Amino acid sequence: MGEQCKNCGGKIFPPRDICPYCIKQAQTKFKFSGKGEVYSYTTVYDAPEGYEKFAPYTVALIKLAEGPMLTAMLTDVDNNKVEIGMSVEMITRKLRADGDKGIIIYGYKFRPLDLTTTTSVI
Repeated sequence: MGEQCKNCGGKIFPPRDICPYCIKQAQTKFKFSGKGEVYSYTTVYDAPEGYEKFAPYTVALIKLAEGPMLTAMLTDVDNNKVEIGMSVEMITRKLRADGDKGIIIYGYKFRPLDLTTTTSVI
């Protein structure tokens, strides 16, 4: 979920009080399709604490179909087959656990729509 500015029509993710396009209040909820494309990417080999078991993994700048861009981890993908312009969709996946017996933190990741680039689930 994001927002759509009632003043200029801009679509905003993540939601915020002020539209970054027209600098007016933007509080109308908007449901994004969850579809987009890889705008840019990098592969992480030396992961930060809490993400070591995912390495190597790819983080991408995703341009959503509705316009906004966001950064997200890619999943279910062969890191060698990621390409700029690749069509992707958002899914909910485990991001990390808070300690060995801690709370599991879920969030969004993106996976390719083209199944020929997929690999095992992370």
